[in-house]
Amino acid sequence: MNSVTSKCLILLVTVLILRALMFPSFPGFEGIEWSNLVYIRTPLLNFDFGIRQDKFLVAPQIVWGLNNQKIAFARACLTARMLNRTLLMPSLSGSLFYKEIDLLQPISFDKIFQFEKFNTLCHGFVRLAHYSDVLNRTEVLEMEKGSGRRWTVERDLSQLKEHGKGSFDDHEVIRIVGKNPFLWHDHWPLKDYAKIFECLYLTEEIAKEVDRVVSRIRAVGREITGNTQAVEMQKNITNDGPSFEPLPYIAVHMRIEIDWMIHCKKLERRLNATQICSDKKEIVERVRNIAGLKTPVVVYLAVADKLLNNSSILEGWEDGFVPFEKKKLGVDGIYKKYPYLIQSAIDYEVCLRADTFVGNSFSTFSSLIVLERTQKMIRMNGTNLCGENVRWPSYAYNIPGTSNGPKRWITNMSESNLQSISYGTNHISC
Repeated sequence: MNSVTSKCLILLVTVLILRALMFPSFPGFEGIEWSNLVYIRTPLLNFDFGIRQDKFLVAPQIVWGLNNQKIAFARACLTARMLNRTLLMPSLSGSLFYKEIDLLQPISFDKIFQFEKFNTLCHGFVRLAHYSDVLNRTEVLEMEKGSGRRWTVERDLSQLKEHGKGSFDDHEVIRIVGKNPFLWHDHWPLKDYAKIFECLYLTEEIAKEVDRVVSRIRAVGREITGNTQAVEMQKNITNDGPSFEPLPYIAVHMRIEIDWMIHCKKLERRLNATQICSDKKEIVERVRNIAGLKTPVVVYLAVADKLLNNSSILEGWEDGFVPFEKKKLGVDGIYKKYPYLIQSAIDYEVCLRADTFVGNSFSTFSSLIVLERTQKMIRMNGTNLCGENVRWPSYAYNIPGTSNGPKRWITNMSESNLQSISYGTNHISC
């Protein structure tokens, strides 16, 4: 140990240990967790940085419809990711009222979605925290979002980059003030949003309510088939013996409410376009013309009953298509127990689980359902998403397809932003 060689060897080992502790760098490794730092790769800024658990971002209360709120939440998460911060659990809005602050009905994120499961599934990508995790609540830096035409995408991106370094980054908490996150500029590819949506699971209480609604729909299907032995399941024989599949149902997101018809007519005039609005007659005709659909079949109509100005939505479907909405199905009592946001979350999941889904490509609700169904199809069916006999097909009734049926619809997962999901499009992939 007294030799020069031994002393040099000890010194070299000490330096290597100190370097490993102070400057962890593992080229080519995309997910390194060290202390409270999780390293991830962000294509937008083209460098590695961590999701810190001691730096936080606060977003304004999230408002509007369920799916606008989901998009706003995802955008807040991606903003926090870009700033290398943990997002403090935001407040959602239980009602549709957003102009009157007193009527917003704030509702905590974890009353709708599972907090811990979100962090587990999105680990290494984005992270949520409780306000109790903040040590210093007095020295909060406010970052005001600009507005108007002069506040360009480039200016917004520059502001975000600026607040991710230097004295701005020294603050434990940055609070973004101004407009709803849904209206923030979009700097992220669709796949980043899709990753966050995949991490959103309803609470167990709400999920059980969804199970009750879906079970009732399938029970009606059993009654329609008239087969008392195969009422619960359809029996198939496979090489491994008998297997069972639930009786199928169609879910139709029927947008014919007063507020929607006013909105879509204005949109058609502004865009000088057609194929946005569809009345009840057109929707029924196109659903009936879906190629290869086996009948009789239950058609679940997802529609906001209190906004409906057409009491005849259950008429005109003809033989083989048996339509039900909440009241006729006998599940309206389940919905009435909850505020608007949870009612919408239940309907969303019922449509998501449907064997066939038909919606409007200019509806955010429909578009997000098709996005999730597309992801499911990719995992199960590979690349042949527009082929025949695929599972979980989706259609857009506002766009004519084969034999005057609705157009087959999948989400283009290579989109560079969420524009087509947020505001609608006639350019659907199939």
